[in-house]
Amino acid sequence: MTRRVSRRGDVITSDDANVTEQTLARARAGDEDAFRALTDPYRRELQLHVYRIVGSAQDAEDLLQETLLAAWRSLEQFEGRASVRAWLYRIATNRSLDALRASRRRPATALSGVPEPTRRAEPIWLEPYPDVLLEEMADQAPGPAARYESKETIALAFVAGLQHLSPQQRAVLVLRDVLSFQATEVAEMLDSTEAAVNSLLRRARAALDTRLPAAGRERAPLPNSRAEREVVGRFADAVETGDLDTVVALLTDEAWLRMPPQPFEYQGAAAIGRFLQDRAVRRGAPLRLVPTRANGQPAFGCYFPAPHTDIARPYGLLVLTLAASAIAEITWFADSSVFPHFGLPRILPGRRT
Repeated sequence: MTRRVSRRGDVITSDDANVTEQTLARARAGDEDAFRALTDPYRRELQLHVYRIVGSAQDAEDLLQETLLAAWRSLEQFEGRASVRAWLYRIATNRSLDALRASRRRPATALSGVPEPTRRAEPIWLEPYPDVLLEEMADQAPGPAARYESKETIALAFVAGLQHLSPQQRAVLVLRDVLSFQATEVAEMLDSTEAAVNSLLRRARAALDTRLPAAGRERAPLPNSRAEREVVGRFADAVETGDLDTVVALLTDEAWLRMPPQPFEYQGAAAIGRFLQDRAVRRGAPLRLVPTRANGQPAFGCYFPAPHTDIARPYGLLVLTLAASAIAEITWFADSSVFPHFGLPRILPGRRT
């Protein structure tokens, strides 16, 4: 009779285990196709896991490759006490933590001459994550013990909140509250103890809860729904025509404008309006926008018309956080090196300025 074992909502049969053992044996013998059969089902979720910890989509791609290379080289040491998935997560998590320890990244030079911000926040490194990489995981449900909804754990607010935690706290919270690994499994992954994992988790939860949006915030409209398209379309039209009054009118009363890794944050229509007006005067021309999606949210690649030419060059990427029929947050990323990951064009045919 086939034995069934539940793991995070998946069903594993003894037949499945036999197939895995056969595939593992072939991979250990040097069969690259067998290795890909073992690891390909987990590539996208591993990449997203690394992104949550390090905050960079580009670093996550590199660390995924390092994880798979390390797994290939250490197949002989894999004893099968844990699942292939848990083994890969152990490697990916520790590679991410090693990368954070080795990192010497420093925030970019702060903007000069900007209007007085509402507050100066602790600078963090954060990049947007392309939705095209999430679409392949659309059917993956959170584990039964997950503390957060899947949509919440890919949102910019959640990932940004993680970056304010210590690396060990990030890893423990994601492994336990997002991926539903047991404390004993996490302790083994991190070469720690169950008591230490539980202590880290308590502190991480308390710290993250202070940074996530209030539970009472009105929910965003469904992705690509008519309600979302209406708000996003009005925003795009207003930006491209330089109509800052309409942009400001679309904001909620408590809306935020953030620009990681810049420390400046602006809250409320008046403060955000002053900042946008300052930037518009400095640029001298409206931006061109190309729609995309990041972190499950509407986003735009922004282009600035180059003077005396008929092209517009990459200027930055912005992500909108919606609440009902308004905009609750604008997050601006000045680094246009992420454009290729979103399939955004290198240049646009521009309007002559």
